[in-house]
Amino acid sequence: MIAILGAGKMGEALLSGVLRAGRSPSELMATVRREERGALLRERYGIEIVSNRDAAATAETLILAVKPQDMGALLDEVGPHVPPGRLVISAAAGITTGFIEERLPEGVPVVRVMSNTPVLVDQAMSVISPGSHAGEEHLKLAEELLAPVGKVLRIPESLQDGATALSGSGPAYFYYLVEAMVDAGILLGMPRAAALEMVIQSAVGAATMLRDSGEHPVMLREAVTSPGGTTISAIRELERHGVRAAVLEAIEAARNRGRELAGG
Repeated sequence: MIAILGAGKMGEALLSGVLRAGRSPSELMATVRREERGALLRERYGIEIVSNRDAAATAETLILAVKPQDMGALLDEVGPHVPPGRLVISAAAGITTGFIEERLPEGVPVVRVMSNTPVLVDQAMSVISPGSHAGEEHLKLAEELLAPVGKVLRIPESLQDGATALSGSGPAYFYYLVEAMVDAGILLGMPRAAALEMVIQSAVGAATMLRDSGEHPVMLREAVTSPGGTTISAIRELERHGVRAAVLEAIEAARNRGRELAGG
């Protein structure tokens, strides 16, 4: 039995992904704050909605998907009810495995996970890190849950905050860029729908080439950049406006904000 504690947006995304991967609704349960939210999830997925304490006492695998600032209160509530031998998977940004282990019975294995919203279309990027009591078998269990809905990468926990900023929030950066490119198309006289279709397909094609070609992004960009041509003129403007530096600083700011939220 798998329990998702805190079935908000990301919790529901993980829930729907696990179901699409072949799990039966009878194998899952979830917890929510509001009754109407529970009724919606029950109707939509056919799963059982239970209390946090019942989930902690019943499920073999607990996925903690609450907001970082709510994790302490959740662990205070469920910690005494988690039996030894259960696997706890945390999907909360910035929360360390040590923070969780301190609030659970001795020896409970914890795996820290950061995924992203493309889990909804089985294209998530999930990164996982073991706590001090988690072994190979626990990492494999986490991978088995996440692999059907995207890629899974093991990283040291010291890199988790950076991964949250880079890939956890990453889709939003791409959507932001798409917005700007569509607006540019409109500025150039194109209908919004046509501009959006062109930008989306360009993004999909570029991402597929990056993934499948094995080429470095610099090489792929240079292949489009002719001497004295249109692309290099655009690149010059991006560099003149400091876009590269802005991206570096933005992702660093996301990392820092994640740490602030985790610290309360």
